[in-house]
Amino acid sequence: MIKLYDSGMYLVGGTELVPEAESARIPGSPVNREEARKGTIAYGILKAHNRSEDMEHLRLRFDAMASHDITFVGIIQTARASGMDHFPMPYVLTNCHNTLCAVGGTINEDDHIFGLSAARKYGGIFVPPHIAVIHQYMREMHAGCGKMILGSDSHTRYGALGTMAIGEGGGELVKQLLEDTYDVAYPGVVAVYLDGKPAPYVGPQDIALAIIGAVFKSGFVKNKVMEFVGPGIKEMTTDYRNGIDVMTTETTCLSSIWCTDDETKSFLRAHGREEDYRPLRPADVAYYDACVYVDLSTIKPMIALPFHPSNVYEIDELNANLSDILSSVEKEAAKVSGGRAPFTLLDKIENGHLRVQQGIIAGCAGGNYSNVVEAANLLRGRDCGNGSFSLSIYPSSQPVLMNLTRQGYIASLMESGAIIRTAFCGPCFGAGDTPANNALSVRHSTRNFPNREGSKPGNAQMAAVALMDARSIAATAACHGVLTSAAAFDTWGDVPEYTFDPGIYEKRVYNGFGKPGSGELVLGPNIKDWPKMSRLTDNILLRVCSRILDPVTTTDELIPSGETSSYRSNPLGLAEFTLSRRDPAYVGLSKAVDVLEKARAKGEDPCGLDASLKEVYDAIHAIDGMENVDPMATEIGSMIYAIKPGDGSAREQAASCQRVIGGLANITREYATKRYRSNVINWGMIPFQMEGDPDFDVGDCIFVPGIRSALDGDMKDIPAWLIRNGKAEPLHLYITEMTDDEKRIVKAGCLINYNRERKGL
Repeated sequence: MIKLYDSGMYLVGGTELVPEAESARIPGSPVNREEARKGTIAYGILKAHNRSEDMEHLRLRFDAMASHDITFVGIIQTARASGMDHFPMPYVLTNCHNTLCAVGGTINEDDHIFGLSAARKYGGIFVPPHIAVIHQYMREMHAGCGKMILGSDSHTRYGALGTMAIGEGGGELVKQLLEDTYDVAYPGVVAVYLDGKPAPYVGPQDIALAIIGAVFKSGFVKNKVMEFVGPGIKEMTTDYRNGIDVMTTETTCLSSIWCTDDETKSFLRAHGREEDYRPLRPADVAYYDACVYVDLSTIKPMIALPFHPSNVYEIDELNANLSDILSSVEKEAAKVSGGRAPFTLLDKIENGHLRVQQGIIAGCAGGNYSNVVEAANLLRGRDCGNGSFSLSIYPSSQPVLMNLTRQGYIASLMESGAIIRTAFCGPCFGAGDTPANNALSVRHSTRNFPNREGSKPGNAQMAAVALMDARSIAATAACHGVLTSAAAFDTWGDVPEYTFDPGIYEKRVYNGFGKPGSGELVLGPNIKDWPKMSRLTDNILLRVCSRILDPVTTTDELIPSGETSSYRSNPLGLAEFTLSRRDPAYVGLSKAVDVLEKARAKGEDPCGLDASLKEVYDAIHAIDGMENVDPMATEIGSMIYAIKPGDGSAREQAASCQRVIGGLANITREYATKRYRSNVINWGMIPFQMEGDPDFDVGDCIFVPGIRSALDGDMKDIPAWLIRNGKAEPLHLYITEMTDDEKRIVKAGCLINYNRERKGL
């Protein structure tokens, strides 16, 4: 049972929930709400990291940062172009995404060599390929009570270890490298009150999916901090808590934090970092903006069907209604594929049961020690069958893999027919164990967005992923691929204490923090500098190059994951894939606009290159007061309309790819996440919004006069004109709150320009 309380809630004594309307019954009432608001764990951590006296407008500095090999090259290149000469804090560069080096010759390994050279030059920490996935390494070696960590991966979550961690686009990490701040309005804080005890066969993914299903669609915790409290916490190991915590990203919250206890202390002690422990708990009376109440004893094994982690059902409920539920997923699949690739599920029903083709237990969510142990205990003496079903397991780090090996669990899994992989995030983003066409994969990983498993609908190839806990995946494997709830077995709970051996890290991880050197960066041929961006002009002209009316557009649709990862270090090469799985015409249209802008910037008349522009400017000159608008002084850029873009990954390329081929603005009804909107701003694009449905089509133009002045105003009503068929029609746009620095970044044309200008470079 999960209940949502959308009004204020007091937590008294750490155990009693009191709705704000009933605050009179709190001892010592009347309660000062503003003082009680300061009683949350989140408030204390944010205050300690705020470099401003204003707690309503935070300017945060973090204790450490982390990036993986899809993002760190672009971040370091941006920071280097902005004048950085050393890493001012521990900056961990892991190599867990472009790990395999299987695509594009030596492209991926060149990124790894670049990362090592950067760690040596600037004083960083370099974790080689196959050694650890990013978030497990940070849990083991850096997270601690009261800390804050920033990562260029959306699943940067270490709340169960008392660390408020935030996943953001690369631009925000660049600001930290330049010793600037992460600026954000003080977020709402939502209590996640855990009560009761999970059943032995219920795992962390089951609880996480149940919470995601309850809160995602309503945006209940969007851009807020989820603070986990309540007596249910003590019923979980830290490893188990980590498995829930990492999935909070899929709620669209900003960050998470948990009460800490002796169990947290034991985890840190086992990893040689007991000094990083301190008890974290709310004050005797703490005020929360809302509350999610979770009775853990009522949670059952769950499944999130394609194509979102919020599309959740109890496995028993699904099995009892297979035809009805799977029919709805097939309809959604038809929308996702756009008729380019059929995907079917009803044909996978055999004798009233659903047969799946693949199982994966992997990464920061699934590859944790206790998850793999539970799977091994179930599969000991059983087998996965010799049919089409396969099971692959990716332990989250080499220390985890070594401990599982020494205790015999890896042998048990291998004897059952499971394949053991190294620490690699591939299954989470479509670059590892890509399933066959029309196959259904069940995974204990983080996401099941469209094409996240490596599908290419444009090539008539499509598969899909359902998310489940490792326990139910093991149960399904024991039944040779017939979808089975973990509740059908009774092997659960026999998990020996974990022994951490740091030896592999001591031998293989390069730790140069505080010791920058004089070596040079090693840049392979695919590693390119960012192209130059124009400064924002007073007037701008936008050409609509894509119009997406889906309720939500993920970052995977804006820039596909998987095989495109080899081009992450090549801005223009990667940009060729922008919207390729959602709107293949976009790249050509945007590049045509970019040609016009580059010509204008060089002093060439863009109207001479595109005859339609003359008609556009004739319509603009007919607007009262716009008679003197000069095409040579008006920046031209492409524009994407989407209802709610940016759900999912933090990677900045979802915005930078638009920018480097001519993007100048987005118009949306809302932004799915703060991190995507931040990426848009840091790459010099204007984050417009508008009410109602768009009355414009691809090819139409939107003229916005006086945009620089508008950015200095309240931005609540920005006059614009829709230009089509030689006529101008008024259009009203707006922009929600931006910091002064964000406005300066957009005016400068991008974060690189802004930093270089203020440093006089």
